[in-house]
Amino acid sequence: MKVIEIASYGPPDVLQVGERPLPVPGPGELRIRVAASGVNRPDVLQRTGNYPVPPGASDIPGLEVAGVVDMGDETAMAQAGLKLGDRVCALVAGGGYAEVCVAPVGQCLPVPRGWTDLEAASLPETVFTVWSNVFDRARLQAGETLLVQGGSSGIGVTAIQLARAMGCTVIVTAGSDDKCAACLALGAHHAINYRASDFVQEVKRLTGGRGVDVVLDMVAGDYVAREIDCLAEDGRLAIIAVQGGVKSEFNAGMLLRKRLTITGSTLRPRSVEFKQAIARNCLKHVWPLMESGAIKPVIHSVFEAAPAQGRSGAALAHALMESNLHIGKIVLTWGSK
Repeated sequence: MKVIEIASYGPPDVLQVGERPLPVPGPGELRIRVAASGVNRPDVLQRTGNYPVPPGASDIPGLEVAGVVDMGDETAMAQAGLKLGDRVCALVAGGGYAEVCVAPVGQCLPVPRGWTDLEAASLPETVFTVWSNVFDRARLQAGETLLVQGGSSGIGVTAIQLARAMGCTVIVTAGSDDKCAACLALGAHHAINYRASDFVQEVKRLTGGRGVDVVLDMVAGDYVAREIDCLAEDGRLAIIAVQGGVKSEFNAGMLLRKRLTITGSTLRPRSVEFKQAIARNCLKHVWPLMESGAIKPVIHSVFEAAPAQGRSGAALAHALMESNLHIGKIVLTWGSK
């Protein structure tokens, strides 16, 4: 099978087309003929040597795929309501940039009705991450207000639509007026261009000085202190990436006075059982919203993963992601619709 390999740590062009033997699913696993693979920021970090592969995971990058089941543990599949030939999307710990991928059965979900494989490949990493951090860890409830840092990212567009569908007020930050407009079109109630305005002051203005209940943060660094300033009493800050740096200083007295909670997580190294629990919640709460049209796919660009000539599509996709010019998801295709 064709795969995308990291030849050495470095810029996007270290992503090269290679060949590997077909993987064989073990107990509790199934195999997918991949139609499309989602591209995510952790893939970029792995390519640059800043995100170690968890023990036992494939060194091939890629955390989400969609395609057709062609082999697997039929007992586990039957228990999950899946069978050979089903169209599924899956969260994987690695190996997603390949024509064929193995996944734990419990981390596979049916492609939502009305969605293409290409669209479904944009789902697992972002939906699992948002559900786990915003709704499980940060306990966002209907009627509360969510601030999403980086609203035009793959995570951001998912968080906007899901929180809006759950009856929450959504405020986002983005780096341009065009990105802000895109976030508003997706359902955000307010969008702040952080290059033109101080998001803390804008959040306070928009909330009448109260602040927001939950912040979804992909920046960390010096953003943490500012986010604490714009959280309401009993507010929750969920940190899922550290693009702004791993060190933060903040007013601990404000943390005490407001009774705030700071939490964070990384999904990739968690157990299969943990991810299965998220999958069940997503199937119950999120999939109906997708099938009803309340949540729509947001695909910015699609690249052929392994073209016959020229740069690999993965290299082009990573270059685009690092440019931060995209709105929504970037997806690789493997010759299927």
